Order: sequence, then C-alpha cells, then structure tokens
Amino acid sequence: MITAIVLIHADVHQIPETAQAVADIPGVTEVYSCAGDVDLIAKVRVRDHEEIANVVTGRINRLPGVSRTATHIAFRSYSSSEVEGGFSIGEA
Repeated sequence: MITAIVLIHADVHQIPETAQAVADIPGVTEVYSCAGDVDLIAKVRVRDHEEIANVVTGRINRLPGVSRTATHIAFRSYSSSEVEGGFSIGEA
C-alpha cells in the first residue's frame, strides 16, 4: 500500500462540507481540519500511484471548495515505539 498526505487549501466558508466530501472518497482514510498554512489534511492509502492520481487529481481537486492541494508520498511509517527506540540507542 502507498500512503500519501494531501494538504488541502479550501474555501473558509465550506471547510466542514469539503472535509466530509473528501472523507467520502474511496482511498481517503482520514481527514483533519487544522490551523496553519492549510485548511485540511487528508491521508490517502491506495495500492498504486495511478490510484493516488485518481483520488487527488480526479476527485479531491474537483470538489467544490478546494482551491489547491499539495501531495506528499510517504516512504516509510514509524510507530511511537520505533521512534523512541531510535532515540534511546547508545543510552547508558
């Protein structure tokens, strides 16, 4: 499976509706509204890169309320125990 993180800029007056529309797209596993440089962050999990293109450019970018997106492909995921273990290497 391929994981992509999609940063979404949305019309401020349509954020809840846009977030729900994104969440309803097959392949989107989570959507977060957030403060900062973007309005929504979506996590996409699909089998191949072509599906990412279909989800992002074919579906998310075409939703009313979405003004632009930036997609980041994940190479590897780390759990909290892996991250903590990495920082404890060499500790006495």
